[in-house]
Amino acid sequence: MKKISIAVLALTLSVLMSCSPSGKKPKELPRVAICGLAIESSTFSPAQSNEESFRVRRGEDVFTYYPFMSPDSADRGRAHWFPLLRGHAIPGGIVVREAYEKLVNETLELLKENMPFDGIFFDIHGAMSVVGLDDPEGDFIIRIREVVGKEPIISTSMDLHGNVSERLVENTDLITCYRLAPHDDALESKQRALENLLDRLESGKGKPAFKAWIPVPILLPGEKTSTRIEPAKSLYAKVEPITRRKGIIDAGIWIGYAWADEPRNHGAVVVTGDDRDAVSGASEELATSFWKVRNEFEFVAPVAPLHECLDKAVLGTAQPFIISDMGDNPTAGGAGDVTWTLAEILKRKEFKNENGPSLIYASLPGPDLVQKAIEAGVGNKVEGMAGAVIDDRYSPPIKLSGVVKAIEHGDLAAETEVVVQTGSINVIITKKRKPYHYEKDFTHLGLNPRETDIVVVKIGYLVPELFDMRADWIMALTPGGVDQDLERLEYKRIKHPMFPFDKDMADPDLSVRLMRSSDDV
Repeated sequence: MKKISIAVLALTLSVLMSCSPSGKKPKELPRVAICGLAIESSTFSPAQSNEESFRVRRGEDVFTYYPFMSPDSADRGRAHWFPLLRGHAIPGGIVVREAYEKLVNETLELLKENMPFDGIFFDIHGAMSVVGLDDPEGDFIIRIREVVGKEPIISTSMDLHGNVSERLVENTDLITCYRLAPHDDALESKQRALENLLDRLESGKGKPAFKAWIPVPILLPGEKTSTRIEPAKSLYAKVEPITRRKGIIDAGIWIGYAWADEPRNHGAVVVTGDDRDAVSGASEELATSFWKVRNEFEFVAPVAPLHECLDKAVLGTAQPFIISDMGDNPTAGGAGDVTWTLAEILKRKEFKNENGPSLIYASLPGPDLVQKAIEAGVGNKVEGMAGAVIDDRYSPPIKLSGVVKAIEHGDLAAETEVVVQTGSINVIITKKRKPYHYEKDFTHLGLNPRETDIVVVKIGYLVPELFDMRADWIMALTPGGVDQDLERLEYKRIKHPMFPFDKDMADPDLSVRLMRSSDDV
């Protein structure tokens, strides 16, 4: 009897240990994959992006992109994770088809090898262009569905400068985007997309009952739609309160990407949730709000032709006076090697003498000049050509003569950087193009932007660190693949009517479009 009692007790303890406090057997952790490709691609630039343009993370290395997914984080313990492939590239030209197919097919093979999945975190930008293929993100998600089937919940994270096509929103289940530009909330938005997915899996609620998509026929550059100023500041402030309404999971306003010529390039609103009326009403409210303020969007800072910008900067007394060289901005998709602005600066008499106003120009790719600078060494003279290898439409390669002030190797983007001083100008020349966003980008080269009279950067609106550093700031209307004067660009395929191109267009139909569930596609 005693042995039987012990056996019964052991069996009872075993059952109790396998149950949750409520007496129910705990559910297995959901199986969730992570994948995606992110790039902004200008179709108005002669540049092309290849496989080497992407920083590709695979396996456990994928987690390094998401600080909120550290090993001891709460979210890390909520699922059985399959970090497959996540590629990210500096914005640039259209992606060559071979590179796209290789990265997509590798992702699909990894999905096949690790199936089945309960959910997929699809982390993209939304403004990728690919040679011979419209709507790459829509194509990518359809091919994912063909592999994993209809059952997994897909949660898509996007940049607000991405494009939400009809087939993208149909094949995803949850979708969200950044709510700030500059994108101070990028990681917060990605975490929200991931946690929306986990919440729906854990609760057993599954896919949202309703997805509302409203295309808004507005196409504007990010420099006119920054959430630092009105009207975008108040427009985007409406989003988060709407997500707290009963029956709504998430909501987003997409500005879209202005420098690609595809039918999907325009603004959009998407709302997801389980209450039809709440989702429908919220989507129409946001879309109508967006349309109503269309005439109020203005550049986030003063703008002028380059010569006026330089005139003002030379007269400035506070350091640094920052000039945005917008037309060839590599953070928006410019080739990054247009020489026109630097050529104009070098013509100015104020900078001919080393005692003139100090100026940093960041930056210009010139691998041949970089090699010559390395051979010459720091402190010695160098002369060579730089720039306009890819985009010579506005100015040819530039001959630069000066003294090598610094040489640095090992940068992930530039590989090698050199500083060449000519007159009072310090020009940063790189082996490969690189945007300059942070103070350390300059200081590790021995440059002090805070004590420099004028800093010229290939950028549009200033990222937070440069914005905080500026004593004054103006944006120069310069030529390039991301020209801010959109009406100078030769659009052939965007949908019309479209604001601001069609001045007298009638108010569009902004009534709700409830999309099919991915189960029904």
